[in-house]
Amino acid sequence: MTHPAFQKDRAAVITGAANGIGLAAAKKYASLGMKVCMADLDEETLNAAAEEVRAIAKDGHIAVLPVATDVSDLGQIQQLKEMAYETFGEVAVLMNNAGRGGGGAAHENYDGWQKVLNTNLWGVINGVQTFVPDMIAQNTPCTVINTGSKQGITTPPGDTAYNVSKAGIKVLTEGLQHSLRNTEGCKVTAHLLVPGFTFTAMIRRFVPEKPPGAWDAEQVVDFMMERLADGDFYIICPDNDVDRETDNKRMLWAAQDIIENRPPLSRWHDDYKEAFEAFMKE
Repeated sequence: MTHPAFQKDRAAVITGAANGIGLAAAKKYASLGMKVCMADLDEETLNAAAEEVRAIAKDGHIAVLPVATDVSDLGQIQQLKEMAYETFGEVAVLMNNAGRGGGGAAHENYDGWQKVLNTNLWGVINGVQTFVPDMIAQNTPCTVINTGSKQGITTPPGDTAYNVSKAGIKVLTEGLQHSLRNTEGCKVTAHLLVPGFTFTAMIRRFVPEKPPGAWDAEQVVDFMMERLADGDFYIICPDNDVDRETDNKRMLWAAQDIIENRPPLSRWHDDYKEAFEAFMKE
């Protein structure tokens, strides 16, 4: 069983496809006999990744289309769509996955904020605005998968810019799915992919070897496909250290900061340390 968009000879577009979750998704889709359009910023890395996917694809070089793309540039996303439709005739799966970190705290690193929001949030907005109307018009089963983060839900201290971008993706994707399900005759669904601790290029810059607690990108994609088959909107991935029950409690505590009138991010507030630990043991 799988989501009906994932069928042999149908086409998928993936941003951030040169490594990590995006590359793992491209390989998975190719293994299903799908045609894959891979987009990423670094053309050399992207072309090397496309060769890996071609080794899996059924139809040689025709089935895999690499397109160097800056997702923060609307014109480049529009060109990506044109190339995908010219080559494959349709788009069944849009995976807005491109992302970056390195933003900063709320009161610092303005340039970092611009880069993170332009890639992480505007990249997804550009993808949704550019592709979704055409996918609806196809009148075929399609899906949009936007890659969020647990940091967009529990918003831990540290890289606030990254948190803001991922929280924005969550809200955007929720609104998109609501609009799609209320569009008469629409056959497009939207889903929010929320990876756990995943060993990707972003992590590899700081930790050269895979930590025991991390999942591989392939595990994330396999889990995603299972949950898509069941129709989940929120695809909350566990990892080797954190199970779903722990995630649920952390998310619930974060939401209750508002309800209980606690200080923001009370989970990391010294005055609430013991209360949080007790809550997690309940």
